[in-house]
Amino acid sequence: MATPAATKRLTREYATISKSPPPYIIAHPSEKNILEWHYILTGPPDTPYDGGQYWGTLMFPPDYPFAPPAIRMHTPSGRFQPSTRLCLSISDFHPKSFNPAWEVSTILTGLLSFMTSEEMTTGSVRASEAERKLFAQRTRWWNSTGGGSKAQNNGSRGAGAIKAGDGGTKFRAEWPELDEENQTWMKEKRINPQTGLPITSSSQPHCSPDMAGLRKRANGSATTVGAVVQQGQVAREAGQSWLGRNKWRIVIGTLMSYIIVARVLGDGSLSTAA
Repeated sequence: MATPAATKRLTREYATISKSPPPYIIAHPSEKNILEWHYILTGPPDTPYDGGQYWGTLMFPPDYPFAPPAIRMHTPSGRFQPSTRLCLSISDFHPKSFNPAWEVSTILTGLLSFMTSEEMTTGSVRASEAERKLFAQRTRWWNSTGGGSKAQNNGSRGAGAIKAGDGGTKFRAEWPELDEENQTWMKEKRINPQTGLPITSSSQPHCSPDMAGLRKRANGSATTVGAVVQQGQVAREAGQSWLGRNKWRIVIGTLMSYIIVARVLGDGSLSTAA
């Protein structure tokens, strides 16, 4: 439970960061626990994280600001182990080096700066630039689905850890507006919610805009449907050649002509013989 001093300090800092958020950073405390803060870092331009949506938590001690928070980033980034405590000079790994004058905005600005560097520490990982760009493209999907499968579990422990595969429940509770935006984005980009990959034409047949419109008007009148079918028949006939449309008439006419000629020639032969 937060001390009165910690509650007062964090309440003031929330007002400050809401009014004037640092670049690429937003954050708020949980409604149930003012010591649990949720942040979103937006990947800055000209970095492998450009446009990525990186969600994490700060777990403050009851005696904050005289001790630093535990820092985690839940969204896979190719930079940090998901939902793992990070060893930074501004985190609970180094309580003696923490300055009580540092605020939430200071901590998150430091985290963003460390993220865009290549310095290694406990909780960080190595990845190529291409891999980090791929992670960035999948951040919205991961946050709003928890990684797509509720069967997964990254095995993280401790207060503030998020289980991969939670279906996005925790993210949705803390960031309902962002989750709604992410769901819309996934629909527009045709992202498979189970895999995070675009739905290809092989898994779902491509429809022309006209056909898509017909599907939307599935409850239309029989007259409308009949008109569409008739127009389709006309279009198919217009696309065929005269020979293609009349080939059976030609075949039958030729056969009948052959029979008539054969009979005429046969009658002439009989008359000559007589």
